[in-house]
Amino acid sequence: MGFGQIPLTLNYRTMDYSKYSVKDCLFTAIKSEIEAKAVYESLAKQVNNMMLKDRLLFLAGEEVKHREYFEALFKKLFPGEELILPEKSPVPLPEIEINKENVFLSEVFGKAMEAEMAAFDFYMQLSKKFGDDETKKMLTYIAYMEKGHYNLLELERRAIEEAEDYEINWPMTHVGP
Repeated sequence: MGFGQIPLTLNYRTMDYSKYSVKDCLFTAIKSEIEAKAVYESLAKQVNNMMLKDRLLFLAGEEVKHREYFEALFKKLFPGEELILPEKSPVPLPEIEINKENVFLSEVFGKAMEAEMAAFDFYMQLSKKFGDDETKKMLTYIAYMEKGHYNLLELERRAIEEAEDYEINWPMTHVGP
């Protein structure tokens, strides 16, 4: 399937983070990181450009590290409790769902950028729920990593848009198979 055929929508709802418990926020963070990893791995499987593939796999690896941190934080805050993720995230964050055909790769990246910025906002707000400086600093650090992901995706999207504008389909451009 070429990128012109990747279906995508973004479900985004404005959130009031204060009404969610720390536990619900951690469930959401873990679930969000798992889903982001899956999206980046899926995209990486569909590109021919090995440099873009490496960047996408890098992003997937970053999401794994974030998930591991949130799982460790859950175990620290809720010792002895089993981490069972709900089917749906308790806090609504943007999701990338595949359900529409003929979407440009640049649009896919645009939606991923929106999700990264929502993660940045979410983690910055989540950091305010903690009194200890170590956790606050780590959550802020992860938030800024998400903003870095946004910046990386923005650079790639610009390159992709240029290729789409000219309908370039060379093996080393950022156009899918």
